[in-house]
Amino acid sequence: METKDTSESPEVLLVRLVEFRTEHRDLDEAINRMMLAPPEDQLLLRRLKKRKLLLKDRISALERMLDPEPDEYA
Repeated sequence: METKDTSESPEVLLVRLVEFRTEHRDLDEAINRMMLAPPEDQLLLRRLKKRKLLLKDRISALERMLDPEPDEYA
């Protein structure tokens, strides 16, 4: 799950990016469901939110690796 290895091909990085985005979306849905009814396990909720933030950082890192100079106006 490391994103620091710049020797990986763009195809491998794209696969990881899709996997991270999917997991991030799934965590978002799980967190939203847990928040509808006050969760009994606040620790689990905090861990899910922390994992979601970690994934967001990894997604950003992969996006920068794939497109190091994105258009400013895109």
